[in-house]
Amino acid sequence: MAWNEGYVSDIEYTNGFYSDLSPHHLNFSCILHGVEPVPLDQPYTYFELGFGRGQTLNVLAAANPNGQFYGNDFNPAHVAGARALAAKAQLDNLTLLENSFEELGQGRVPGLPQFDFITLHGIYTWVNRENRQHIVDFIARYLKPGGIVSLSYNAMPGWSSALPLQRLLLEFSNSFPGRSDLQIQAGIAYVQQLQNLQAGYITDNPALAPRLNALINSDPHYSVHEYLNQDWEPLYHTDVMRDVARAKLDFAGSADLPFAFPELYLNADRQATIDLLPDAAMRETMKDYFLDTSFRKDVLVRGARRMGAARQAECLADVHLVMLVPRAKMTFSFQTKVGVVTGNEQVYGAVCDALATGPHSLAELAALPSLPGQSMQSLAEVAAMLVTGGQVVMYFPDVAQSGSDDAAAHRLNRAIGAQLRYGDDYRILCSSLAGSGINMEFIDRLLFSLLTQEGEQPDLASLQAQAASAMARCGRRLLKDGAACDDEAAHQQLLNAAIDEFLREKLPVLQQLRML
Repeated sequence: MAWNEGYVSDIEYTNGFYSDLSPHHLNFSCILHGVEPVPLDQPYTYFELGFGRGQTLNVLAAANPNGQFYGNDFNPAHVAGARALAAKAQLDNLTLLENSFEELGQGRVPGLPQFDFITLHGIYTWVNRENRQHIVDFIARYLKPGGIVSLSYNAMPGWSSALPLQRLLLEFSNSFPGRSDLQIQAGIAYVQQLQNLQAGYITDNPALAPRLNALINSDPHYSVHEYLNQDWEPLYHTDVMRDVARAKLDFAGSADLPFAFPELYLNADRQATIDLLPDAAMRETMKDYFLDTSFRKDVLVRGARRMGAARQAECLADVHLVMLVPRAKMTFSFQTKVGVVTGNEQVYGAVCDALATGPHSLAELAALPSLPGQSMQSLAEVAAMLVTGGQVVMYFPDVAQSGSDDAAAHRLNRAIGAQLRYGDDYRILCSSLAGSGINMEFIDRLLFSLLTQEGEQPDLASLQAQAASAMARCGRRLLKDGAACDDEAAHQQLLNAAIDEFLREKLPVLQQLRML
């Protein structure tokens, strides 16, 4: 069989960052679900299976110098690109391997330690059954007792309406051999013809419409991997738990933090119906039937140790929050996978007012006069929603040292900034305080790179001139009325306004995140 074993390999995957793979986030998820986390205040080990372009792994390694990070991908282009970025940032705690799941699962890669964390994003349902077995073999062989696995995957029954769509695109591409991005584009055009001709599968299947619209507007680097893998197979949670049983994995909860609070998405009648089922995996699967889940983010633990209320409150008290957006732009309505959740204005407002003055722990928030009577559990729900909404990031302070360990994060940020002239592949910057990556718009990353370059800090006039020159080198223009602004004077005005907003609103946030 070919080295790619039916997996798309001629087109690289999208270059994304997945914050829910960070050790901090996974520990927070475990604590919310009452499961003991992995200690992060001592050296730990981490492996990402199928790291794709490697952006997540590079950022996590740079942001968490206390960890030793490893990962594999069998696509040599992915490995070469990830290694190049790691070399530019001089990350000595990152090992990037070009090995198959079979080689890893059979223990044929020398020098690997036991791991505290093993993560894989989406890949489990994109590969064939044999490779899924190799993945479980690897986990069984290398995960420490008490170690955490993040296993996200395409799930049933949410994919049920689109199974024929995937099969159509796969068979169409097999009928017209060629480069896979061209295959998917031709396949989408063919599906649009069926849509215009009111094919019964499409007209009689209203649940398909959102997925079809997303497909039509998708990046081919994503859609070829989502739809054209030969062994693509969404799975039920019960099937996954049967798969991983031989690795002694227990289900802890979801990396989607709101799912730690069932009252947000299950009414009493639905919960009672679920509780009739004696099997834990079946109860979790029944939630997917109520929610029509199409993607799960399971957090699994090898030997989950359940915490009592006192221990859970102690762990939650140590969770710290830092703002990602200015206080004036924070909102308390959150779009989640289960709909819009609106927080209590008084409670959320008091939390955000405190965070506007600097990072706070949940223990510090609970002691505020403006938050009387708030339990750790209620503040944890506020934290989970603000994190889910992308308005704050959480971290554990024992890991975020006084600043002595920021060097790797700063080197990675400079390396990412240097790539702006070549394109917009890296849309993330690194915060060692948060132990994670921070999504930023192109203009903000460009200004950040100018402010953090070696040499004397530019004054406002110099920053405006340097930004204009950098935009020209990158071939980028700001938008005016939805279109690229071609008038030089008008463009400089737009750029100056963006710089003013950055310095006024965004720079203080980046300083709190210890990125400058």
